[in-house]
Amino acid sequence: MEDSRTAKSFKNAKISLSFYFINLILSFFSRKVFIVFLGADVLGLNSTISNILVYLNLAELGIGYAIGYSLYKPMFDNNKQSVNEIISIQGWLYQKIALFVIFLSGIVLTLFPYIFGKTDLPLWYAYSTFIVLLSGSLFSYFFNYKQFVLVADQKEYKLTINIQGLKIVKVILQILAILYLQYGYIYWLAIEFLMSIFTSILLNTLVKKEYPWLKATPALGEKVKDKYPHILQKTKQLFFHKIANVVLTQSSPIIIYMYISLTMVTIYGNYLLIISGITLLVNSVFSSIGAGIGNLVAEGDDSKITSIFNELLTSRIWLVSALCFGIYQLSNSFIELWVGKDYILDNFSLICMLVIAFISLTRLVDLFIAAYGLYQDVWAAILEAFLNLSLSLLLGYFFGIQGILVGGVISLIVIALIWKPYFLFKFGFQKKCLSFYIVYFKCAALAIISFVISLILVDFLDYGSCKNYFEWIVNAAINILIYMLVSTPILYFSSYGIRCFIKRVKTAILN
Repeated sequence: MEDSRTAKSFKNAKISLSFYFINLILSFFSRKVFIVFLGADVLGLNSTISNILVYLNLAELGIGYAIGYSLYKPMFDNNKQSVNEIISIQGWLYQKIALFVIFLSGIVLTLFPYIFGKTDLPLWYAYSTFIVLLSGSLFSYFFNYKQFVLVADQKEYKLTINIQGLKIVKVILQILAILYLQYGYIYWLAIEFLMSIFTSILLNTLVKKEYPWLKATPALGEKVKDKYPHILQKTKQLFFHKIANVVLTQSSPIIIYMYISLTMVTIYGNYLLIISGITLLVNSVFSSIGAGIGNLVAEGDDSKITSIFNELLTSRIWLVSALCFGIYQLSNSFIELWVGKDYILDNFSLICMLVIAFISLTRLVDLFIAAYGLYQDVWAAILEAFLNLSLSLLLGYFFGIQGILVGGVISLIVIALIWKPYFLFKFGFQKKCLSFYIVYFKCAALAIISFVISLILVDFLDYGSCKNYFEWIVNAAINILIYMLVSTPILYFSSYGIRCFIKRVKTAILN
């Protein structure tokens, strides 16, 4: 079982990584085309509307996470009837949520003249963008909900191949439309809408082929909903956790627009795209094991669970620290080559973004909390959202973008680093969490030491500025190589978890 779980995780990771690199390159190219041919304000408007839609989709209430947790056990036991009923409940709930989102969207549309009143762009840009992006969300609610069974069955790679494959085609067509057609943004929107339809058809065909026995319908879900009361219970708890996550990840662009401008939203968004690319990389390597963790918890071997937890935690800190070092050293030079000096962010803001990224990407605790279904700490989610939003608004008023980012850092430290580990160890592992704090802060301290030593070595070698992309790639390779050469022996000989992780990866590659 352990070998099967590891093999599936590596297969998911391998496929995800392949598409990750393709989509990352396309994202950067697409963003530059947007800025050059349509302007920073159009891109900022597009990003702002995307953030607004994320808030509207809070109505989803975290149903997907509750369903994922509920599916681990019946999938492990091959209980097809339960899987059918659980997915049907999801379809029934999503149908109701979609209608509620449509209602909320109607209200938001009436406020657009006030929300986008200070921009010089015609309002039809905002209306059409909102409607098209909203359509993609609605297709997910009405038609795409069955895909969760693939994730729970550790066959996420099949979703990746189909969804990301279509996304590549979509982005290429959108780039060509902007470059060569007179009304490029209109065609961009049309392609976005049509690809949402094609994606929905493809996903349902894939699920039907993979699970011909899956006959889930919203009508069945309404009939059997009382048979699974824990789904609604977990959903209610998850609602507040999802609010906290959305406030943390999506509020900054909106607050930046409130206090500064759409252009600053674009500048922030450029760096966020780089960090999001790194996030996708980490998730491609690690998040594909999410269902594996669920199955591991379902087996109930406590010693194995804590051993795997420590191994994944230390390896994640190591990988994320290397990527953060690369972003710190290389992002400004890349931005200058990519879109120009006018879009470079100040150093303090960049450091704050990296701290947020580091803490967020090393939140391994959340994966295990999801596997155990521990969402009863609703107050913690409310506090995290309140701290993030209130501090970002307050500090942003006085210090601009720097204050907004500091608000995010503070809320993450309080909840992600202090409370969540304690909560998991007390109610999940049922052990004292002192070991977590020792392991986490020890590895983080060693990563900081490696960071500083690597900075000194790079400065001593002094490779100069990057005048083209080839020089940048060489500089990137040298920086990452130096960090890995410095950090690997430091962490390898100081952490048992790192040694186990390297051994596991080596075995998997050889097999």
